[in-house]
Amino acid sequence: MDHPVLKKVYDDLKDKMDKAVSSLKDEMGTIRTGRANPALLDRIRVDYFGTPTDLRQMASITVPDPRTLAIQPWDKTALKEIEKAILKSDLGLNPNNDGKLIRLTIPELTQERRSDLVKQVKKKGEEKKIHMRNFRREANEVIKKEQKDGRLTEDDSKHGLDHVQKMTDEYIVKLDQVVKHKEDDVMQV
Repeated sequence: MDHPVLKKVYDDLKDKMDKAVSSLKDEMGTIRTGRANPALLDRIRVDYFGTPTDLRQMASITVPDPRTLAIQPWDKTALKEIEKAILKSDLGLNPNNDGKLIRLTIPELTQERRSDLVKQVKKKGEEKKIHMRNFRREANEVIKKEQKDGRLTEDDSKHGLDHVQKMTDEYIVKLDQVVKHKEDDVMQV
């Protein structure tokens, strides 16, 4: 049975690492592949009557075919503002507004663009690994401090440090899997 101090360290560490993996998955969803995916529009904010509003709160987003997104706003008067927000975004997509809905055609990615996206994916993965190592360092510092203050024995401390390293290794593998999955997705023609 683990010491209560160690249990709290493990629980805090697991929580932080779960959030980092979840955050990476969310970020990967916004990286464009050759296929239409509503998650591409997650970061689009529209100036709706002077208030920056998430596009998803203003419209239904559907995928009528593998290379098209259809955006149908609840309020038709917002079409022009939605169009502006998409043009201002870094997606590089041209909205086609027919007065009722906006269609976005996702162009085929060039090999060069795919390579750039893979670099971007790997960079985001590396950033999350740095977070993981920082979480590990923080947990190790807590364990060492608890031992120094006499609340943990040397054996408990060693066991705790080993367990923190094992957890970190497991979560690094999870990050690598998320990155690999997205790389495969981007490189798929």
